[in-house]
Amino acid sequence: MTLLSILFYLFATVLVVSAAMVVTIRNPVKAALFLVLSFFSAACIWMTLEAEFLSIALVLVYVGAVMVLFLFVVMMLDIDIEGMREGFTRYLPVGAVVAGVMVVEFVLVMMSDRFSSQSLPRPAGHGPDYSNTRELGLVLYTDYVFVFEVAGLILLVAIVSAIALTLRRRQGTRYQSPSKQVKVSKSERLRIVSMPTEKRSEMNK
Repeated sequence: MTLLSILFYLFATVLVVSAAMVVTIRNPVKAALFLVLSFFSAACIWMTLEAEFLSIALVLVYVGAVMVLFLFVVMMLDIDIEGMREGFTRYLPVGAVVAGVMVVEFVLVMMSDRFSSQSLPRPAGHGPDYSNTRELGLVLYTDYVFVFEVAGLILLVAIVSAIALTLRRRQGTRYQSPSKQVKVSKSERLRIVSMPTEKRSEMNK
């Protein structure tokens, strides 16, 4: 067994264990931290597969930004853990059935001939001038440019919909109106007041 195979099994084991802890642990903060470990382990696996750009993007975007946001949201919401535990056993049979079906499907796929060493040999190593980012960009913006634009449009609609659904008008809160601010004239923005000067003797009195 080569060093690359040992590293793959090591990172895969850490990934599976941390992913299991994410869905089984009851503390939401600890679950988010285990999710960070899962992302980092997946990034290490991508690094062994010579997908450096995807690995760095996973660490920077998910571990460095999204998970920090998750932790802030979880800590600010002050989730009632005791309330979440109530009624957990009611959904346990359904969750077990879904998990069992997923495991069976995964085993059937991995045991098929499509994942054998003869059908999917490991690609040869690339030279020092090879750029993973360049190759990914060529494929993404040539063969899949339409799908990429559609995905961006869907994400834009999702962001606008989330903002529209969560926007609430509260009484007593002041809001800015950009349309009214643009129509303001110079005289309304600045007013010069002329005040007479006072003598020092009058001020001392």
